[in-house]
Amino acid sequence: MDLTGKVIAIMEARGGVSARTGNSWMTQEYVIEMPGQYPRKMMFNIFGEDRIKQFNIQPGEEITVQFDIDAREYNGRWYNDIRAYNIIRGQVAQAVPAATPFPPQQDAAAAPAQPAAAATAPFPPTQEPAEEGAADDLPF
Repeated sequence: MDLTGKVIAIMEARGGVSARTGNSWMTQEYVIEMPGQYPRKMMFNIFGEDRIKQFNIQPGEEITVQFDIDAREYNGRWYNDIRAYNIIRGQVAQAVPAATPFPPQQDAAAAPAQPAAAATAPFPPTQEPAEEGAADDLPF
């Protein structure tokens, strides 16, 4: 999945040593804000010191985040994990626009006046015959 937005927060990097393998690890979390009428925010993480240094994400920068979503269970609760695997700078990805929860509102002065019944009616209004006594071509 891809999302494009502006980096608004960078959290402190965390690290440690794996008890299972003995290898060191590092992760860092970032927050981006997607523009729109109702701006949305997403927090994601990058795992691995080499990737954190490679991507070198800075506050205020416009980026496209390519990520995977996974969930895990811990002590009977479930947690989502949004992990970035690639960061793209300098181009806007062709992302699918998010669905808006409400239809866009129009300025009442700019919108043409429409009768409420005509706007919500499933069928067009009936039309009267042009000539009086004109025969309808239906057989009944």
